[in-house]
Amino acid sequence: MDDSQVSVPDPIDLPWSRFVALGDSFTEGVGDPEADSPGGLRGWADRFAEVMAQHNEDFAYANLAVRGKLIRQIANEQIDAALELRPDLISICAGGNDVIRPNTDPDEVAAELERAVERLRSGGATVMLFTGVDVAFQPVFRSIRGKVAIYNENIRRIARRHDCVVVDQWALEELQDARYWSGDRLHLNALGHHTIARAALDALNVPHDLVPQDPPPLPSLTWRQARRGDIVWAREHLVPWVLRRIRHQSSGDGIEPKRPDATSLRGARHGSAEPASDVARNSVGAEPQES
Repeated sequence: MDDSQVSVPDPIDLPWSRFVALGDSFTEGVGDPEADSPGGLRGWADRFAEVMAQHNEDFAYANLAVRGKLIRQIANEQIDAALELRPDLISICAGGNDVIRPNTDPDEVAAELERAVERLRSGGATVMLFTGVDVAFQPVFRSIRGKVAIYNENIRRIARRHDCVVVDQWALEELQDARYWSGDRLHLNALGHHTIARAALDALNVPHDLVPQDPPPLPSLTWRQARRGDIVWAREHLVPWVLRRIRHQSSGDGIEPKRPDATSLRGARHGSAEPASDVARNSVGAEPQES
C-alpha cells in the first residue's frame, strides 16, 4: 500500500492513559529487532502503545516482559511491579512456555493465570488476555495443538469471569503463514508483531492506521534444500532449547525488563503506519532471538 493511501484516524479520548505489558518473549518483542528501541526489540506492545499515544500524547507505557518466563515466574516477578505503576490498562500473555513443555496440564496452567488475573483486576484496570496460536501449521508443535486449544478455552472462561478483553490469536489466519514468523519458528517477526498490534487495537475498538501487510514471497526450495534448512534449524534452535530445559536454565536468565517504568511515548519515531514494504523488509533476514 502506498503511504499516501493511509488515512491517520483523528485522535479520540481514550479511557486509558497508562499501559503496562506483562509476559514472556512474545510481549518483550523477541523476533522483531529494532536498534532504536529499548532492549533492541520493538514488538507488538511497543507498536500498540505508539498508536495509543497518537490519541493521547501523555499516554504512558511500561513493558515488564522477559523472555523464557513461566507463568509462576511472571506472577511472582512482574505483577507487584506492575500494580505499583498504577496502570488502567494491563496486558498479560503467559502460560505458553508452560503449555509447550511435556507433561504439563493446561488446566493447572490456567488456574495459575486466573490467580494472576484476579490480582491484576484488583485495582480496577482493564486486563487484556491472549489466546495461543493454532499450531497446526508447525510440524514440531502439531502434537500439542489439543493442549493449546484446551488452554485457550480456559482463557476465554477466565475472561468472562473477570470481564477481560481477549485478543484471539487462534482466529488470526495470517499467523498460519510461515512468513509471519522469525527464523527460529517460535517467535513472530515484524509482520507478525504488526498483526498482533492491529488485533489488540481492534479488540479495544481503538481507531488506528495499521493496515494488513503483504508478506514477501517464500523462496522456492527443493525438497533437499528444505530438509537441510530443517537440520540447521534443529541445530541452532531446537537443540539449545532442549539443553536449557535439561539444565533448568532460561533464555531470560540475567535479562531485565526493557521498559521498567511507565513513560510517555511522545516523540517516538514510529508514530504512524509503516509502508508495507518497510514492515516486510524488517521481517526478512532479521536475526532470530533466543526463546
